[in-house]
Amino acid sequence: MELKRVVVTGLGALTPIGNTIPEFWDSLINGVSGAGPITHYDPEKFRTKFACEVKNFNPEDFLDKKEARKLDPFVHYAIAASDEAIKDAGLDFPSLDTNRIGVIWGSGIGGLKTFTDEVTNFATGDGSPRFNPFFIPKMILDIAPGHISIRHGLRGPNFSTVSACASSTNALIDSFNYIRLNMADIIVSGGSEAIIYEAGLGGFNAMHALSTRNDDPKTASRPFDKDRDGFVAGEGAGSIILEELEHAKARGAKIYAELVGGGMSADANHITAPHPEGLGARLVMTNALRDAELNPSDIDYINVHGTSTPLGDISEVRAIVDLFKEHAFKLNISSTKSMTGHLLGAAGAVEAIAAILAVKNDIVPPTINHFTDDPGFDPKLNFTFNKAQKRTVNAALSNTFGFGGHNASVIFKKYKA
Repeated sequence: MELKRVVVTGLGALTPIGNTIPEFWDSLINGVSGAGPITHYDPEKFRTKFACEVKNFNPEDFLDKKEARKLDPFVHYAIAASDEAIKDAGLDFPSLDTNRIGVIWGSGIGGLKTFTDEVTNFATGDGSPRFNPFFIPKMILDIAPGHISIRHGLRGPNFSTVSACASSTNALIDSFNYIRLNMADIIVSGGSEAIIYEAGLGGFNAMHALSTRNDDPKTASRPFDKDRDGFVAGEGAGSIILEELEHAKARGAKIYAELVGGGMSADANHITAPHPEGLGARLVMTNALRDAELNPSDIDYINVHGTSTPLGDISEVRAIVDLFKEHAFKLNISSTKSMTGHLLGAAGAVEAIAAILAVKNDIVPPTINHFTDDPGFDPKLNFTFNKAQKRTVNAALSNTFGFGGHNASVIFKKYKA
């Protein structure tokens, strides 16, 4: 069968550097850090006392107070971002076939705050099983797309993808496939995460995965810098409206870019560490290029996973150099995690939005917080350090890699009729 073409017609973002797409993009191109002291709880006894939190967000701007109390923060974030994307796409649901409009949403952990609160209350109580009746519906990962579909009456494909930090990229790939196989006209896709609570950062601290640069949080996320010491936790959501091309044209929708390929792979190496030679990373980019029917030389920009961990940054760059060869030195590479922190299951969607806007605006957002060159990286590579760069971006690749060895990549191109 002939595959349908899939385009991006709406975007929404709730991030540590902006609560809307215009705010997010302005902060990205101006190199703004979202890191600061943790306010969600008292971090005094923790090794890491800072994170990239969402700021000035009130769920009651989107939900009534009673309804908001029934939802975990990761669902609050999902509703905020998807509402913006739906409005941006100009979707008038009463005039559309909502049986062919779905929601596919990613999250790595889901309702961590809800789970922690309920178990803590039980453990510190008198042993009576007094659990909130909304405990399970607040906690489970699939409740985010469930609420989005109920909110808008969308009866198409509806589920969550879970692959740690690759979760929302997998959601985009699944959405892409449902549409191009003519099983849906529109998918509200993306991901959300809210883990900046004691159990979340305590767990990552126990793994020695987080930066402990407590004296200077804003410069703590340092991808590709010699002195990087771990990732900075982030939270928030990103939402992307994916739509079948002819359907979008028929309703006069604006088109940001075309999603042309997605790739997946596994490291099959270690539960948390990347393959030292980047074999899984190389394979996932190869698969995405093959799916898009593109050559490595067609890519202008890679929004890398680039978490600011000593091992992860090295393995990803090895994979890029191995796959792209001499073209690697003509690419712009950047890690927007240097500004947003690592949004875990929401990272793929938020970083895909950065790639889409780079394609639309011909501007590559920077990798901020670069101070010292790492001799392990070829100095001819362009990491877009510290300042955004203008260049024609015809095609952009976005990488996400998750604990368990899960890898997912997507490719966006300028739309051409």
